[in-house]
Amino acid sequence: MKYRQILNHKPAMKIRYTLFAPIVYLPLIPLIHLDILFEIYHRLGFPLMGIPYIRRRDHIRIDRQKLCYLKWYEKINCMYCGYVNGWLHYASAIAKETEAYWCGITHNKYDGFKPPEHHKDFLPYADKKAFDEFVNK
Repeated sequence: MKYRQILNHKPAMKIRYTLFAPIVYLPLIPLIHLDILFEIYHRLGFPLMGIPYIRRRDHIRIDRQKLCYLKWYEKINCMYCGYVNGWLHYASAIAKETEAYWCGITHNKYDGFKPPEHHKDFLPYADKKAFDEFVNK
């Protein structure tokens, strides 16, 4: 809600926000398509691989529109953010489980790259011996 603080001190910013609003919503249609594709993959692929389902409701929360002190358009924005950010978190959890199942090897180290938390259990990069031992277990 930082924008509300800015508007209180710089009312001229309202025009910028109004012009920018449609741009914020541009990713919605492609994201809905991706959501459908990920859900098909998740519901069909995970059982075949024996990977437990990721619970959607643990990631996507759309509830801030119930707050009575928000303006109507803020409620819409909050619904949008709850869906988009939640879905990205959900898709990341699906991708994480997929990566752990199909790959499980850490990336090569690069300056600035921060490996995800789930890589801690992966095999070391370029360690053929560790790979062979794992595969032959």
